[in-house]
Amino acid sequence: MRHITTNSTSATSLRGIADISWHARGACRDLEADEADRLFFSAPRAHADIAEAKSICGTCPVRQDCFTHALDNDIRWGMWGGLTEAERRPWHAKVAKRLDYTRVRAAIMGRDVHLTAAERDAVTRHAYVRGWAPERLAYAFGIDLDHARDLLRDAGHAIADRDRYWTPPTEGDSDAATTTEETFCQVPSQAQTHGLIEALKKAA
Repeated sequence: MRHITTNSTSATSLRGIADISWHARGACRDLEADEADRLFFSAPRAHADIAEAKSICGTCPVRQDCFTHALDNDIRWGMWGGLTEAERRPWHAKVAKRLDYTRVRAAIMGRDVHLTAAERDAVTRHAYVRGWAPERLAYAFGIDLDHARDLLRDAGHAIADRDRYWTPPTEGDSDAATTTEETFCQVPSQAQTHGLIEALKKAA
């Protein structure tokens, strides 16, 4: 968790949800409204219009911002970021399970970015470890104070369970580095140690 909580982290390039200033730098900014509708909101079988739109998107300097905007705002129609509705469908299906630590860092730094449930959990655990007041978490998430207290309490329980049952990876574990990176800020699976099993047998 250290690499997202230190103050030496460079500022994120992510934009807030309401920030659409990237529109002004789009390759399609000078198109007439009717022309833009014909190209970027064309019929599924209008192959010539789709190809022309893709050629414009291919040279656009804000193509990634355009694509991210469509995902964050669940815009499923039209062409965004050079991808048609059908091409973006798998991305929309997976976005609810996204765990992007760039977004986690951005939210911790106070940016208004779209977070999935997993990303919100990561921010909440950071807030608990760093001793955030419920008021600060409530402001960051735009939620009421009681909800923020509940989230911090649940994060405390999750971290306590992690520390109680988690066993560090041993040297030579080929998946150790990958697992650490992929499960960063998540609570690892509980390890069933022999001591724990014996204690549970005696208790039963």
